[in-house]
Amino acid sequence: MVGMTAILRGRDWTRADRDALPDDGRRYEVVDGALIVTPSPSPLHQIVLVGLFRQLDRACPAHLILLPAPLDVVLDDRTVVQPDLLVARRDRLDHRGVQGRPELAVEILSPSTQAVDRNLKLDRYQRAQTPGYWLIDPDTLTLTAYELTGGHLRQTAQVTAGESWTATIPYQVTLTPAAWLD
Repeated sequence: MVGMTAILRGRDWTRADRDALPDDGRRYEVVDGALIVTPSPSPLHQIVLVGLFRQLDRACPAHLILLPAPLDVVLDDRTVVQPDLLVARRDRLDHRGVQGRPELAVEILSPSTQAVDRNLKLDRYQRAQTPGYWLIDPDTLTLTAYELTGGHLRQTAQVTAGESWTATIPYQVTLTPAAWLD
């Protein structure tokens, strides 16, 4: 990504406040009342996103849907996030996005977003009881998977470029990070 992610905490932001912001190519999210502004993604980010999407899409069951950003996930009025990729139950979709937690949220790391993704969003998805949360490092083609166990998102796998891994959450699918660049 070009630019830096900014976290604005000077006031209590809501979804309505966020919706009033300009459509200027940045991603605007609200997490616990803080506004997070993220610049447009890099080409590598998007290439990895599409490669992962292809692997996940083949196995996605009919009652779930796989969707890329930008799409709102409304955890509450003070938390509206847009994971890079998500899997949600179809019955949670409405005309404005996903209402409630997704079954899986995926964030592709960049230097400007990784602190937010590794800390703030991990904590917020955990509080929402999101069953799966994955962090992808596009530079090393590494996937770090977290699964909800006992109310906590715990790391359950770390898969590097030369490996394959079979996920069971949100559904069974074998992932091969090296293939994301194809």
